[in-house]
Amino acid sequence: MKNLKMVCLDIDGTLLNSKHEITEKVKSTINVVANEKKIPVILVSARMPKGIKFLQKELGIEEPIICYSGSLILDKDNDVLAKEFIDVSDLEEIYKLTSKNNIHMSLYKDDEWYIEELDYWARQESEITNIIPNIINFKELIEKWKKDRLGPNKILCMSKPEEINFLKENIKGINLNIYPSKPTYLEIMPTKASKTSAINCLQKKYNIVRSEIITMGDNYNDIDMLEYAGIGVAMGNAPEEVKIHADDITLTNDENGVAEALIKYII
Repeated sequence: MKNLKMVCLDIDGTLLNSKHEITEKVKSTINVVANEKKIPVILVSARMPKGIKFLQKELGIEEPIICYSGSLILDKDNDVLAKEFIDVSDLEEIYKLTSKNNIHMSLYKDDEWYIEELDYWARQESEITNIIPNIINFKELIEKWKKDRLGPNKILCMSKPEEINFLKENIKGINLNIYPSKPTYLEIMPTKASKTSAINCLQKKYNIVRSEIITMGDNYNDIDMLEYAGIGVAMGNAPEEVKIHADDITLTNDENGVAEALIKYII
């Protein structure tokens, strides 16, 4: 049995079941790990801080959080430990394509979510995350970011699967981290941002080596952290292409997969 000193959990499809809830079994198991075993449980997600903090509260844990798949890391007091953003010139290129092809684009910076209109996709995402977006003119926002030499931590494009595939193929040439988190969602992050780079930042803070880390995830943007950790656990609901990168496969997110893995490897 490895001496594990850090747990890194993806949220959607991993910590949360298909109803977007944390089951009582997962909650009580994390409570034992975090509060009795005193092992930090880090939430690692493509979500914004607001979409993670309330889950921490529900779990009763106080640790840093990894947001936007690694492009923003906040400590428990909300101070920035590290951040990366997308160059505004790359944002402009993607914006031209999404506007022309009627693909929804959401922009995320720090703890704010920006949209141009509250369409079907924005309403759906708002219902899932319980977060209300800011409606703003993107051309004006882009001009402001140009002046300030800033950009978003993340771009999320939402549309029908064929349109998402079209967009993915047409932005291949732009040097960014691009992956579909589901057939209708394309997540775009800065090149230097990854879940692993963020975990590496935190393991230095905690003085932990990679063999002492267990990670759990269910999607393509979890592959790097599954491969990196001492133990990488894929969820039973993960695609086969994700599972092959893991050391072990647990039950699905609807079968308390996170709890089962924590009981097996830590408790």
